[in-house]
This record gives sequence, structure tokens and C-alpha cells, in this order.
Amino acid sequence: MKSSRSPEIKLLPNESIDLFMDGRLKLIQSKKGYRFSIDALMIADFVTVKHGDVVVDLGTGCGVILLILLLTKPVGHVYGLEIQEELATQAKRNAGLNRFEDKTDIILGDIRHPPISDKKADLIICNPPYREVKSGRINPDPCKAIARHEIMSSIDDILGFARGILKKKGRLALIYPSVRLVDILVKMRHFNLEPKRVQIYYPDVDSEANLALIEASLNGKPGLKIERPVIGQKSFFPVPEESDRE
Repeated sequence: MKSSRSPEIKLLPNESIDLFMDGRLKLIQSKKGYRFSIDALMIADFVTVKHGDVVVDLGTGCGVILLILLLTKPVGHVYGLEIQEELATQAKRNAGLNRFEDKTDIILGDIRHPPISDKKADLIICNPPYREVKSGRINPDPCKAIARHEIMSSIDDILGFARGILKKKGRLALIYPSVRLVDILVKMRHFNLEPKRVQIYYPDVDSEANLALIEASLNGKPGLKIERPVIGQKSFFPVPEESDRE
């Protein structure tokens, strides 16, 4: 990872521009606040994207997942929904910094009061909070706390929103703790989202699984494909040594 400052984009004092993918991707991120982790790279690599897909990213953060998809897959248009103004502002500037403003809309809003209501999405992506509100210590940094704990939205909120805006046979892809895999699969069916693909992530060959990548289809037929496991950091480019999700 390289860092630079661009005279074309106004940065706040606590921000930097980081360069990835041999400089093809430029990201404004907070120096000490919430920064993307390997989770974002994994789901961008895992998800099925068809030519011209309209993609919605729930809790888009700085917009890293959408930007990777725009650079590597044949998406048509992307929407990033973010409840935190600081991160939404970063995502919007990142779209312009990478010259994808014509194919990107960043929306400041809450999925519990959907700013997107019609069935327009072919694909929804989400890297949701992993922990219930009453589990573990709440981080004093608001951005990190919202990313880690179900403070602003629950998994039920996410699945209900997805069901409401997906087109017929649209897809939802998310990454979730492997220990809660049964919970999320059962909940998906409750929202008419049929799990179709699962891929399990292991930090190394001697460790137990800790993450699961899941893709579901709205009103899809039963039939689940368990794909080859991912072992170790599978990424497009170097990532921070520590995940903000841990």
C-alpha cells in the first residue's frame, strides 16, 4: 500500500489518499478512524456479477467494494448506501477521484427507512456488523462501533431491505461469522432469499473457520453449492494488518 496526497481532492486533516492495485485504485480513508479490511476484498472477489448489473452496497463505507467491482467486473451502475455522513462523503469523493462519478450514486440514508424503494437492484452486497449489540465491548470510536455491532441495523433489517428492492431472481451477497452461519441461512429463507453459494474462510491451515461468504437468490429454488474454501489472505492488493471488524 502506498499513500499520497492529491491536489485535485480536498482532504480533511484526518484523511489520506491510499493507492492500491498498482495505482489503479485511489482511496480516501481516515488515518485513525474506520478503514476497510480484508472482508471487503473477499466479498468483492466472491460475488457473482453479470453484465450491466445494477449493484447496491449496504453500508458502503468509503466505497471500496463498489470501486473494486467497477474496476474489475462488468457492472452497469452502482449505488452505495451509508448512514454515516463522514463515510458517505468519503465514498462520494472516491467515486470522483477514480472517475466513476457517472456510474455511481452515494446515498446518505438508513436502511430502516429506505431511501430506495422500487425493485431496481440486480445485486445487493453487504459487509454487515458481525456482533449483536449486547455481545462484547462497544468500541468508543463511533464509526468502528457501528461497523462491528448491530447498533444502527440488524441482520433482519438488511434482509428485509434486500427483499424489498431486489429484482426478480436478484442476488444478495454478504460475509458473516462462520459461527453464525446456521442463523443467517435460516433467516434468509424467512425473507424468501434462498442460499445458493457458500464459501468458508480459514485464516490458515491450522485454524478453524471464522468467516463465511454467502450468496442468495430472491425466490430461488433450493440447491446450495459449497465452494472451495479460502485459506489465508486472498486479496487484490495488500490490506491493513489489523481488521477493523475484530
